[in-house]
Amino acid sequence: MSYCVVPQCYQPQNSPHQRVCQSCGAKLLLKDRYRAMRQLGQGGFGRTFLAIDEDIPSQPLCVIKQLYLSQLSAHAAEKAIALFHQEAVRLDELGHHSQIPTLMAHFTQDQQLYLVQEWIEGQTLSEEIWQRKAYSEAQIWALLNDLLPTLKFIHDRGIIHRDIKPANLIRRRSDQTLVLIDFGIAKVLSGTTSLLTGTVIGSPEYMAPEQNRGKALPASDLYSLGVVCVQLLTNRSPFDVFDIGEDRWIWRQFLPAGRLISDRLGKILDRLLYPALNDRYASVDQILQDLAAKPELPPAPVAKFADPVSMPVTDQQWRALAKLLTTNQWQAADTLTWNLIRQLLGKSLQSYVFSGELNRLPCDDLRRIDQLWRQLSRNRFGFSVQVRVYQKLGEDYGQFCDRVGWQHNNLDDHPKQWRFKASAPVGHLPSRLGIGGQQWWRHMAILADKLQSCGCVN
Repeated sequence: MSYCVVPQCYQPQNSPHQRVCQSCGAKLLLKDRYRAMRQLGQGGFGRTFLAIDEDIPSQPLCVIKQLYLSQLSAHAAEKAIALFHQEAVRLDELGHHSQIPTLMAHFTQDQQLYLVQEWIEGQTLSEEIWQRKAYSEAQIWALLNDLLPTLKFIHDRGIIHRDIKPANLIRRRSDQTLVLIDFGIAKVLSGTTSLLTGTVIGSPEYMAPEQNRGKALPASDLYSLGVVCVQLLTNRSPFDVFDIGEDRWIWRQFLPAGRLISDRLGKILDRLLYPALNDRYASVDQILQDLAAKPELPPAPVAKFADPVSMPVTDQQWRALAKLLTTNQWQAADTLTWNLIRQLLGKSLQSYVFSGELNRLPCDDLRRIDQLWRQLSRNRFGFSVQVRVYQKLGEDYGQFCDRVGWQHNNLDDHPKQWRFKASAPVGHLPSRLGIGGQQWWRHMAILADKLQSCGCVN
């Protein structure tokens, strides 16, 4: 699928390989090489897109960040362009670190500013929070050892990230290393200007007190890192573990039952979270000195997670699914189907299923779910039905969505005229409402491979 990045375009979705938007007539390739596929996010100053680089034979994935210029005055736009190029130079320098995405390009086109960066394959810590239980102390040590050198690298070069949070930390699939992303709002420090009150940038849950007043220092990033750690330890929102009345963190009260944290880690986290700058760590070096002064600490292991414990589907549950399908109760059958999948993956009923987890489904159970859907819908619905449609269309996800009646970019939006009805297009059900994560759009390709390996499709 091709996505038009013109802000005013009212119908941005286009078929793959189109050169010009069929709605507004704009070129779909930025710099004649970068093709946006879908929008990842949007803020007050721009948008982010998942894209491919068509100038390279392998057509690697990349991330395009678009910054608006059209809303600015001529003088403000000129200044913004100058700052943009200055920031790009810094981002280029940062991208030479293995745990920071590489800057691939920066340019101006059609009165918009663009940054193109490396796409990191993996899951954010936000997604891990949905999937996993609270972190252990060993996993927090691993996180600190993983991230502190990266923060030292950016701070030593005069950069403050300003938005350290789980959503901006990706565990790279290839090596399980944490990668720090989204420097689009990072600002270059220059002398005492860093202490002047300015625009408040960041996420309220993780923001240091001085940053909330428009000031940002390296210590502000360290405060945010401390908030991330206590969120992971408690598996609770930062708002839940802060006492507003007493103006202090009470995270120890929210540790899982029976979980104890050593005094060493507790003191480090407390010092990261002090509201007063004079009491808080001012630099990464100070934290590293405290760590070095504790030779009895064992080396932090790589954060590894045991696979969740799956639960087998009972005969009663199989009969319930068959009854719902037989009586055309499609919505209830769809909900039960995704609950069974979560059960087989050892996940809570409130959690999303991430695309890569589909590979862990037992073949016998997946085959039985598919057979019930296919046989009791007279071959209109079922995972194998969807896969055959997907493969017939050349594994083009955009065309597949059009054929089965799904929206391209909104997981929760299935057209009302077809939603959970027998008259829906072939392959419309089961829905994708149980799928989540950054790469939800890959679930059909992964499902196709899984069904083939299980012998469900030829």
